[in-house]
Amino acid sequence: VQLQASGGGLVQAGGSLRLSCAASGNIIRIYNMGWFRQAPGKEREFVASITRSGETTVYADSLKGRVTISRDNAKNTVTVYLQVHSLKPEDAAVYYCAAGSSWYASRPNDYDYWGQGTQVTVSS
Repeated sequence: VQLQASGGGLVQAGGSLRLSCAASGNIIRIYNMGWFRQAPGKEREFVASITRSGETTVYADSLKGRVTISRDNAKNTVTVYLQVHSLKPEDAAVYYCAAGSSWYASRPNDYDYWGQGTQVTVSS
C-alpha cells in the first residue's frame, strides 16, 4: 500500500484547510485510514480516522468540532480527506496519513503504512 498526502501549506489563524491522502496498491488490506500530526519536540498525535467503508469515524477529543474526516472509494484507490476549521497556531505540525488493518485506530502502532507527511503552518 502506498500513501500520498497533499494539501498542507501556510494558513492564517482562523482559516481552514483540507488535506488529502490517496492510498493505492493492495488496498484490500486497509480497514482504517487515519491522520496524525507531529509538532517539533512533541509526540505523534492522533487526529482522526475513518474505516475504508466510511461507516465509522473516530476523532481526537481535543479536536472534535473542528475537524472532519471523509473518504472516497474508487476501484483501486481510496482517498481520505481531513478538513480542519478555525485553525490555531498550535495546529501547526507535520500531518501524516496512515492506513492499517487493525480495528483499533487511535494509536500509531495500529497502522501499517504511512505517508510522507505534509507541513501545515499557521500564521497568527
